Amino acid sequence: MAEEASNSPEGNNDRPDVLEIAKSKGYKVISTAEEIRNLKPGEGKVIAINPVLDKEKALPYAINALRGQDLGVSLAEFTRKAIELLDNPKGFLLMVEGGKIGWACHANDGATAIHDTIDFDKAVAEAIEFYKKHPNETVIIVPGDHECGGMTIGFAGTRYETYFDILAPQRISYDEFTKIVDKYRKEHAPENAKLEDLLPLIKENFGLEVMEDKAREELEKKAKEGDKEAARRLHLVLTKEELEDLGRAFALSMVEKEKRPKDERTYLLYGGYDPLTVTITSILNQKAGIGWTSYSHTGVPIPVYAIGVGAHIFGGYYDNTDLYKKMCQVMGMDPSKPNILAHIPRREKELAAQRPSCIFQGR
Repeated sequence: MAEEASNSPEGNNDRPDVLEIAKSKGYKVISTAEEIRNLKPGEGKVIAINPVLDKEKALPYAINALRGQDLGVSLAEFTRKAIELLDNPKGFLLMVEGGKIGWACHANDGATAIHDTIDFDKAVAEAIEFYKKHPNETVIIVPGDHECGGMTIGFAGTRYETYFDILAPQRISYDEFTKIVDKYRKEHAPENAKLEDLLPLIKENFGLEVMEDKAREELEKKAKEGDKEAARRLHLVLTKEELEDLGRAFALSMVEKEKRPKDERTYLLYGGYDPLTVTITSILNQKAGIGWTSYSHTGVPIPVYAIGVGAHIFGGYYDNTDLYKKMCQVMGMDPSKPNILAHIPRREKELAAQRPSCIFQGR
């Protein structure tokens, strides 16, 4: 609990409230959707906190909107509002991070990662709209800091075929379903806990289901006749082996997290996440033809996309720390100087007032 308190913006016994410090320095702190959407240029320094945050104090996953969850202010809305507030004749630099993509990949949750990537794309689209109005003075850079999870397309279990429509029924992120599992564990003694109790929720939120032989045979017949929906549902039917995997994971999920095994095999299967939840997403991903190699970072190269003034210098392969140097280059700054603006030559200072506005989109 001490660690959680020390990481809280409200502080604790020996740490001040950082938001109160910000207010004392002239920042306006707001935390309702209405306040954020009503912000106007010229209001000064602002700290805007989304009214809906997850337990890590981050934006909620976009996929959860499919089940009616209020997400507050979207990343795209934040981007649009930031551009509106920062736009000025001297230019500006804006950094926007779609950080939950990486978190979903850490958890090997393919559908959640895809929905957040789409959500991030909407934020980039807001920057593109600004670029269209100012093409000769804007550069947009879309990089990433590293790859997470090692997502691959082409799973041996599907003979390297892909069925991405299999992911469509998922309507909840791994962390939200983990809350459901945790609640069930707290309400049931180990001897009374049954996987069968959660199978309806697994079907509702992921599309995976147990099916009687007769119903399965009927679906197989329709699928052979070309019924695509029947084929999709058939693909989502849990096999005997998959049910056994879920059963083993469920048994571990019914054990308090600190009492679960810490051996390499357990980590390989569940990576420190809720065993049942990560097994569900693993089965769904594999049925779709998606594989993962890690619950952490990988050495897979990541692309950098750029459009606008100086965009050409971001092409090719280079060390990730060179991205900073390239950004300085496109803005006419010297990255080797402690105070890069103070060391720009006089001629460059004059040009700096007319430098492109840089919109930096995070991973």
